[in-house]
Amino acid sequence: MKRFYREVTVVEAGAGFGVHLDGRAIKTVSARPQVVPTRALAEVLAQEWAEQGDEIDVARFLFRDMADYAIDVVSPDPAAAIESLLPYAATDTLCYRAEPDEPFAARQRLMWEPLLAGAETRLGVRFVRISGVMHKPQPPETLARLRDELTTHDAFALAALRNTAGLAASLVIGLAALDPQADIDALWDAANLEEDWQAELWGKDWEATELRAKRAAAFAAAARFAQLARP
Repeated sequence: MKRFYREVTVVEAGAGFGVHLDGRAIKTVSARPQVVPTRALAEVLAQEWAEQGDEIDVARFLFRDMADYAIDVVSPDPAAAIESLLPYAATDTLCYRAEPDEPFAARQRLMWEPLLAGAETRLGVRFVRISGVMHKPQPPETLARLRDELTTHDAFALAALRNTAGLAASLVIGLAALDPQADIDALWDAANLEEDWQAELWGKDWEATELRAKRAAAFAAAARFAQLARP
């Protein structure tokens, strides 16, 4: 699609802010008004439009897509959005470890255990650690407490969490990434631990390295989206 606008502006829209292209308000994919809670987030959305070239590259609309998901999908049915996130806790990658005597298990304990134990303390839950890949259920009370925790987040945080938890295959890491003080690079290193371990053993592949960089950027963008959307 060719670029069809010249001017990109941010305007107040009710209780929030929206982006205008040549004076016309942007709508979501589902034709709802794209109104976000903070000017900071609207400015980033506007930047995505302003930085487009003569041809619009939809792959560069990371923040727009998350805003549309928050407005079109999460806001109308937050309970369903929360239920879609709970599987990332039920099969959280931090809980699945190598056999205790394997070298990789030591690396997992070093990088994963502080994150998992910290979440247990912070949320008052218990996670089952599993050696191997066979699924074992997490305690029902743990999942219930995590469901309660997710209800404290607004639609924009849940939209961000869909990406942080999904990319990490871990609700624990996904939630940690929403913390304003989070070390996003360290969290992504933890999320990508197995791939990095394999690269250490067998060498790096340029395609895998490129994919890791893209996924890391998407993870960081989702964490930033959550921060920008916070009033």
